[in-house]
Amino acid sequence: MRCGLAASLMLVASATVAVANAPPKKAKPVVPVATTATAPVPATSPREAQPAAGSAESADKLREAAQNPVANLISIPLQNNTNFDYGPLHRPQNVLNVQPVIPFKLTEDWNLITRWVTPVIYQPRLSLTDGAELGLGNIQPSFFLSPAKPGKLIWGVGPVFWLPTATGNTLGVNKWGAGPSAVVLTIQDHWVYGVLVNNIWAGTQNQRVNQMLIQPFLNYNMADGWYLTSVPVITANWLAKSSDRWTVPVGGGIGRLFKVGKLPINAQVQAFYNVVKPESGPDWTLRFQIQALFPTF
Repeated sequence: MRCGLAASLMLVASATVAVANAPPKKAKPVVPVATTATAPVPATSPREAQPAAGSAESADKLREAAQNPVANLISIPLQNNTNFDYGPLHRPQNVLNVQPVIPFKLTEDWNLITRWVTPVIYQPRLSLTDGAELGLGNIQPSFFLSPAKPGKLIWGVGPVFWLPTATGNTLGVNKWGAGPSAVVLTIQDHWVYGVLVNNIWAGTQNQRVNQMLIQPFLNYNMADGWYLTSVPVITANWLAKSSDRWTVPVGGGIGRLFKVGKLPINAQVQAFYNVVKPESGPDWTLRFQIQALFPTF
């Protein structure tokens, strides 16, 4: 299957996010890492008048598109991540990532995929004297340049930006920043798998971000729109001490592509346990995502 790229680091923006990094100290605000949404791969739009076999094939291609972190498909993923036992007081944190993906055709050979990861964060109290905060984190737009007619290996590269949009001291770092981002994947029979990677630098002195995100994704597609999925978000905070640098989750879940009226919807639920984490990082994460798909092909 030869699919063009488009930017939901789900999965992918990715992507991408979602799983928070180490909780902030008083002098250093938290930097939630938004996971990239699982996003689309070009496919034939299903039509009511097609025979059953044709409709099923189209639905399968659209499902593959919804699993590609960068694809030629407009989509609006809403990804909610609840991080349990977060912070020094071991309370739940919640990060809702709104991640619209919009592709643009530049030429016959190239597409530009845009993805805006907008985190809405509930930050629990981090000490007995602090209160909880609810607000906007740092918006992270990504722009992927990708071939319109890729081969077996599908790829995209481009910049990711860090915008100073956090509405609270513990919700982000209000500095401008940017970095490189890349994704590569392939589709083999029932399998869709690949990885999205980026690194962001922002700010100066004690208000800085230097953070890497690695988002491998693996999907196995089954009958009737169902699929098994694993899209962990691995992060490295290069400014933290070595024992608090990495967050490495392990887990997965299940999803399904279905229609509400004529609108295709992709929904999934996943759970992850952090086998490596900062001292006050969350023990595990429950992720639920619902994604509206608007085929342009």
